[in-house]
Amino acid sequence: MPLTLPTILTLFRVAMLPVMVVVFYAPFRGANIAASGVFIAAALTDWLDGWVARRYRLTSAFGAFLDPVADKLMVAVTLFLIVQDNPTVPLAVISAIIVGREITISALREWMAEIGERTRVKVAGIGKIKTIAQLVALVVLLYQKDLNGFGLFHVGEVLLAVAAVLTIWSGCVYVLAAWPALRDGSASQSGDR
Repeated sequence: MPLTLPTILTLFRVAMLPVMVVVFYAPFRGANIAASGVFIAAALTDWLDGWVARRYRLTSAFGAFLDPVADKLMVAVTLFLIVQDNPTVPLAVISAIIVGREITISALREWMAEIGERTRVKVAGIGKIKTIAQLVALVVLLYQKDLNGFGLFHVGEVLLAVAAVLTIWSGCVYVLAAWPALRDGSASQSGDR
C-alpha cells in the first residue's frame, strides 16, 4: 500500500505527540512556548492533509481511518498534559467530557458503519466550530502563562468550557441522527448484543 502525502502528514501529526510531551516536560525556559508551537504545527498538518487530499484527490482507506484517530489522540494527549500540570476539578471534568464524547461518537460511528448507516453520522458544522474552539483553547492552555498581565490561562479555561458545551451539543446531534437505527434495534445485525 503506497502512502499518500495526506497520510504521511497524518503520520507526522501522530509522531509529533511524543515530541510535544517531551518538550512540555523539558527543563528549559520557554518549554511551554515550544510545546504550544509543536501543537500548532501538528494542528496545521490536520488542515493541510485534508486540503491536499481533497485538492489532489489523494484519498485512501488507511488515511480515512488514521485522520480521525490522529485528531483524537492529539486532543486526548494534550488534555492529559494540561490536567496533570493543573489538576483542578473544572479542568478534569471538562477534559473527561471531551474525551468521553470522542470515545462515544467514535464507537457510534463504528457501529453505524457496521450496520450500513455511516452517512447518518457525518461531520456536522457544529463539530467544526467545536474543533476550532478546542484547538485554540488547547494552544492557550499549553502556553500556560499570562501575557503582559492578561489572564490568558483563564481565557483558555473558558474556551475549553465552551468547547465542552459544543462537544455535548455536537454529540447530541450525532446521537439524534443515529437514533432511528438505535431505536429500531438494528444492533441485532452487529452480532454483539
